[in-house]
Amino acid sequence: MSQLVIENVSKEFGALKVLQSCHLAVEKGQVVTLLGPSGCGKTTLLRSIAGFLQPDAGRILVNGQDISRLPPNRRDVGYVFQNYALFPHLTIRDNIAYGLTIRRRPREEIRRRVDEALSLIALGAFADRFPKQLSGGQQQRVAIARSLVLEPEVLLLDEPFNALDAQLRLSMQIELRKLIDRVGITSIFVTHDQQEAMTLSDRIAIMRGGRIEQLGAPLDIYDRPRTDFVADFIGRANLLPTEVAGGRTRSPQPIATELPDGPATLVARPENIEIVGGDVAGWSGTIGFSTALGPVIEYEIDCGLREPIRAAIPRQAGRAPLEPGTRVTARIRDEASAVLLPGRGAQGGTAHG
Repeated sequence: MSQLVIENVSKEFGALKVLQSCHLAVEKGQVVTLLGPSGCGKTTLLRSIAGFLQPDAGRILVNGQDISRLPPNRRDVGYVFQNYALFPHLTIRDNIAYGLTIRRRPREEIRRRVDEALSLIALGAFADRFPKQLSGGQQQRVAIARSLVLEPEVLLLDEPFNALDAQLRLSMQIELRKLIDRVGITSIFVTHDQQEAMTLSDRIAIMRGGRIEQLGAPLDIYDRPRTDFVADFIGRANLLPTEVAGGRTRSPQPIATELPDGPATLVARPENIEIVGGDVAGWSGTIGFSTALGPVIEYEIDCGLREPIRAAIPRQAGRAPLEPGTRVTARIRDEASAVLLPGRGAQGGTAHG
């Protein structure tokens, strides 16, 4: 049995349908990220699980129990807010102990569990400091410990890295994942940052317009997106319009497919595009722009489409990038990695990054 189940959950604010028949099942100990653009419904779904919002339809179950109508304090769910919401006048120890104190747990139990939580987040030496005396990353760990000390069945995290700078964000993503693995707690994480989702998740739920558009392991979603929206939202993608006829695409580089005849979109990641010369099958064009990104050079190749084809080519030390205006052919390096999606068609050609 899944530990957390969301069944047909919908939510409207007036005429605005924020959630539309959302379904999700999360196994014990899994980390699932709700990922999508602003306004897609991911925070509304998280707040519905926490009990801060009441769904208009559907059910939310934890360990088989319907918690949809329970108040937040009876749901056995922990919530970590974007701004951490620490009490500035309380020490770190007292912040972590707060939930246990208002539940009137025995004093010795509170001391023991807080000490365990401080040890877990490696902040035992900071127990008597106040939040303003800690860094942003340390405050985040305190906010997580304050939830974990209550031993919830499910931990919810609402974009907890927003207040951190880019370098600290990455290190805290890794530290949070290690912490969750040590505790073994089922976690739902909300973000609009695809790198965070790829780093943290066992599974990612891509949300769009109040619906879950695709659910799967991070690399499965990256390698096999089911819609052009998912392909364009996770990583970067060239979306090349084409037509299917007789089991192959009518594109400069024909690709075998099982799609029925008709319009289609060919999805190719920039790292799977190679640049070649000579008379070979592919998209002919000229180098329009290049960007050196350390280990790779990313080229934009103007091929007469609405947008250029992007290619990420491993950089060779001492060799200058190709000059703008250079005539080249762009090819898909590994045809097996290309994804064909039905629809859109070849009219007006486009490629997205």
